[in-house]
Amino acid sequence: MEAIDRTDRVCIVGAGSSGLAAARNLAERGFAADVLEREDDLGGNWNYGKPGARVYRSTHMISSKPFTQFPDFPMPASFPDYPHHAQVLEYLRAYAEHFGVAERIEYRTPVERLEPAAEGPGWEVTTGAGERRRYAAVVVANGHNWLPKWPRWEGEFAGEMLHSADYRTPDGFEGKRVLVIGGGNSGCDIVVEAAQHAARTLHSTRRGYWYMPKYVMGRPADQVGDALLKLRVPLAVRRLVGTLSMRLLVGPPERSGLPRPDHRLFETHPVVNSLLPYYVKHGDVIPRPDVVGFAGRTVRFADGTAEEVDVVVCATGYAIAFPFIDPALLNWRDGRPRLYKHVFHPERDDLFVAGMIQPDSGQFGLVHWQTRAVALFLAALRVGTPAGRAFRAEKRRFEEDFGHGIRYKESTRHYLEVEHWSYLRGLKRVCRRLAAGLPAPARHPAPARGGRARPGLVGSGP
Repeated sequence: MEAIDRTDRVCIVGAGSSGLAAARNLAERGFAADVLEREDDLGGNWNYGKPGARVYRSTHMISSKPFTQFPDFPMPASFPDYPHHAQVLEYLRAYAEHFGVAERIEYRTPVERLEPAAEGPGWEVTTGAGERRRYAAVVVANGHNWLPKWPRWEGEFAGEMLHSADYRTPDGFEGKRVLVIGGGNSGCDIVVEAAQHAARTLHSTRRGYWYMPKYVMGRPADQVGDALLKLRVPLAVRRLVGTLSMRLLVGPPERSGLPRPDHRLFETHPVVNSLLPYYVKHGDVIPRPDVVGFAGRTVRFADGTAEEVDVVVCATGYAIAFPFIDPALLNWRDGRPRLYKHVFHPERDDLFVAGMIQPDSGQFGLVHWQTRAVALFLAALRVGTPAGRAFRAEKRRFEEDFGHGIRYKESTRHYLEVEHWSYLRGLKRVCRRLAAGLPAPARHPAPARGGRARPGLVGSGP
């Protein structure tokens, strides 16, 4: 069967927050796009209850509203500092409607295979129904927090074991002995919920971490930290201020009974949790070192101790995987795609990845600038501007320090880590350069501000 010719448009894989941003920015520059979505609704990870979603019932954002929202579409003033997942989903719906993205989404259309066109430029996309289409370019935006990563241990566990990817509520913990493995944000959230339901709650981590409160002096903590970044305060000074502030407000982790961090502040992805030290101090969460093995319902730890447990929750993260494309086509090296700005393929000018980052703040705004840069690059190539040619050469010879001076702990957890302020400034510089010589973009009506309601937004008021 001959492929359907859609070389007049771009294929976007996924209708989560990154796919929606890609469609919005491509449209602004005059590019038609098809958004192919596996599920029967948009929202990706934020659509609670869908097979591909990874949020649990109580999930709230860990970045505050100004660092969560898209820069050209503010959240309602009535939203809390840290929106609930239901509010985030309704916000994404409103965004899609406002920018005309919703009508471009094809639901129940998974991408099974993505490969270069046999002849000439472009990509051939095969859908789950076996349909073959040929597109001029592809933006991969299906996310990287969906494939559970399972550690290997000695022996087998005879109780119930699940990954945090499948965790939704703490209802099954009642009266049981629960072990949560993993010191990231999900692991800390889940162990706090377990402490309120389980008969006994253990928390196993490989190392000690710094636990950041959600509020500092009544303001969301990320807003206080961002003020120092805007002032371009050196890393050493920011680290000193942050460490002293956390010791003053929360106290050293070891004083709460938590393991002492084996690294300096900012050298691991931030753990934003105000409640874990509280529950540890009350004896409701019992810290334990790394797990080495299981035997029946007995779990053995690295310090030689052992415990009997009924339920194990592995909050051990996700593997980076794009099963529909040959990893070599994504310049895969050292366990991850090596792309300029985590977005641009060094050799191909028609393949991009959106949202493949793990920032130390909110993600939506960064993805907005990622996808704006993609749209501007394609527009510059279409017109043939000097800026487009210069950027094409630049992305082919890159070596980047996404931590901008921060040496992250060696871990797969930090493969996609970026220091958000410097990364954002870099994306904005790219956009300014690529916009040179291009006509002004199409304009959209301004979204409502100042707490005025948008139809369908949860909690937006009358």
